[in-house]
Amino acid sequence: MSPPSASVSIQIAAPPAVVYDLVTDITDMGDWNVECERARWVGPVREARPGARFRGHNRHGRRRWSTLCTVITAEPGRAFAYHVQAAGLIHVAVWRFGITPTETGCHVEQSTWTTRNPLMRVIGGLVTGVRDRVAHNEANMRRTLEGIKRVAERA
Repeated sequence: MSPPSASVSIQIAAPPAVVYDLVTDITDMGDWNVECERARWVGPVREARPGARFRGHNRHGRRRWSTLCTVITAEPGRAFAYHVQAAGLIHVAVWRFGITPTETGCHVEQSTWTTRNPLMRVIGGLVTGVRDRVAHNEANMRRTLEGIKRVAERA
């Protein structure tokens, strides 16, 4: 895979399994994710495994939108990734959490790859109110990982 459009990492003093359980419990995603207010499973599969789908409901200021996500990687304690589509057919991005064990817990890296074509980048900016998606994602990813860290280290 090509280098990510944006990537941020953090050290978390919690076992990889705890962090993995947090990032794959998409129904609680709004508790620690900055832009995603809530998410819900779509279809018969209601757990993190390849092919499972969920709808994310997002917000930036007064602007709101939803996306359809399909899980592409679900490796317990190691990695969780999903492909994001807008309007059910427009490729938007791939998001991934990589979890690496350390002596004191784990190293967690959140990365994203933009898959929008140039026209959709402009339209996406108008819909979401975000002109510089890379800088916006990096700032949100830092806050998201700090939220995961707070929750994981309390567990």
